[in-house]
Amino acid sequence: MAYLISIQANSDGWNPSSNDVNSGAGKYGACCNELDIWEANKISAAYTPHPCTVTGAYKCSGTECGDDAAGQRYAGVCDKDGCDFNSYRQGNTSFYGPSKIIDTSKTLTLVTQFITTDGTASGDLKEIKRFYVQNGKVIPNSVSNIAGIPSTNSITTDYCTAQKSVFGDTNTFASKGGLAGMGKSMDRGQVLVLSIWDDHAAQMLWLDSTYPVDSTKPGAARGTCATTSGKPTDVEKNSPNSSVTYSNIKIGPIGSTFGAGSSNPGNPSNPGTTTTSATTGPTSTPGGTVPKWGQCGGQGYTGPTTCATGSTCVKSNDWFSQCL
Repeated sequence: MAYLISIQANSDGWNPSSNDVNSGAGKYGACCNELDIWEANKISAAYTPHPCTVTGAYKCSGTECGDDAAGQRYAGVCDKDGCDFNSYRQGNTSFYGPSKIIDTSKTLTLVTQFITTDGTASGDLKEIKRFYVQNGKVIPNSVSNIAGIPSTNSITTDYCTAQKSVFGDTNTFASKGGLAGMGKSMDRGQVLVLSIWDDHAAQMLWLDSTYPVDSTKPGAARGTCATTSGKPTDVEKNSPNSSVTYSNIKIGPIGSTFGAGSSNPGNPSNPGTTTTSATTGPTSTPGGTVPKWGQCGGQGYTGPTTCATGSTCVKSNDWFSQCL
């Protein structure tokens, strides 16, 4: 079959994939800015922005498609690697997984916060933060524990620059627009896609195993799965009834989406759902104060602790205090 690109059949020069009857490649490709809010299974998870130098759904051809087979991965118009935060890859192997701090054998709530330079919806994106809610507790993302990379638990420009350098990865994230470029794409509007899938190109090893499979470099270990795992033929044969449930998806001011009907993440009224907080706003003002709804304390937190006038820093749990 030949897929549609820009409402046209991509049949010119079409070659079926050797290992996927539902795929292949033609003369053209489709490129777009991609924000992976949560790519995950029970072993590993990552969130990753992928900016592009083009806008919208772009019909590419030749070098601008960044064809891996032709050795042009980093010559295309989009950042294929992205800047990822995978807790295991960042040195915390006890944070995410079955019976770990984030117990993937149980239902959880996912919260993503988008922080801008000036606290407005039109400001440049400068940080993407991650929280989990499980068993009524708000748990901030793990802190990176790799030498040479800032000890942070969020995606920032400094984090991405250091990560690319330490891991020896090509920094097309910066050259394709970085966080500011990703933010501009969000301003233009993006399509929410929810899916369950397997990987015919790399067997999902980039998420939950060692990748490249023979590498011993920092950043190569991404999870505990064997390097022989993840083959789509095995996955489809052995786990034909795999499923995922997404529910109670939200968007709102920072601090408002930790639980249904609750702005206090320490006491979510419905902690067992999957939610995303897609919003903008400052973590602190230039004067060193935290705005209402912002984080003002908690284990591992190193930011300001003084709340803006009219709000007080309230402890929700050992991991999170918030200006209310």
